[in-house]
Amino acid sequence: MSAPQLLLVNPSAGGSRTPALLPQVQAAMRERGIEYRIVFTESLEHGCREARAAAEAGEVPVVMSGDGLIGQVGGALAGTGALMGVIPGGRGNDLARVLGIPTEVEGAVEVLAGGRAREIDVGEVNGKRFLGIASCGFDSDANRIANETKWVRGRLVYAYAALRALAAWKPATFMLDIDGDRKQVTGYTVAAANSSSYGGGMIAAPQAEIDDGLLDVGATGNVGKLRFLRGLLQIFEGEHLETLEVQTWRAAEVRIEADRRFAVYADGDHLADLPATVRILPGALRMLVPE
Repeated sequence: MSAPQLLLVNPSAGGSRTPALLPQVQAAMRERGIEYRIVFTESLEHGCREARAAAEAGEVPVVMSGDGLIGQVGGALAGTGALMGVIPGGRGNDLARVLGIPTEVEGAVEVLAGGRAREIDVGEVNGKRFLGIASCGFDSDANRIANETKWVRGRLVYAYAALRALAAWKPATFMLDIDGDRKQVTGYTVAAANSSSYGGGMIAAPQAEIDDGLLDVGATGNVGKLRFLRGLLQIFEGEHLETLEVQTWRAAEVRIEADRRFAVYADGDHLADLPATVRILPGALRMLVPE
């Protein structure tokens, strides 16, 4: 008999869409004979505490939320050997997309019932853990706008935020130390990618693998705003690298500084501020994924 599961439900995820899906999730779990209990999270810290306690008690923590809570719970469980499950419930659901976890309820619950364990890497920026892509610069402005915007729903919020950020953008100069190799670049964004996708399906780092033990570091060039906008349209297909003059490197660690203050965002949340050191924790988390 499989281990019981703790269903951690974020009541505000996806514009409060997640609680509306809960009855469907419960019915699917009962139909498959999954033993479970539910906890509604009160904060990121509360969700992490509940997940750790459940794992220590022999339960499988399952996060029903967006990438923010999923990333924080994954970081909290990293290195413990605990198994973690996901039911996508946010606006972006990028981690689920990368891992092949269906975004619809029936498929996601099927993974909880009969999936396999996959070891994935975990990123860390100034000691704060994440699962997707840590980025700063233009992305700092766009993420802040997206998080402040309540009237735009779904993936459109990322497009709206990008256009707002672009209108006010001035080029920035970044200083990078990539595994000890110093670089200086001027442009829009520097990203350290553990995974390939962020922002609701933007394939920002097409070559990034979530289990290869390395970060894919990318720096966007100082292209004109119209060209940058064209690159944003291409990014959903991962075809933006040439348009945006993206320089790329692979590394276990990168330190990022800039000529002005920027927040570092990952999994949709503000995790740190520059200067920041981003590093990889290889194979640190066990995730339930499709067979």
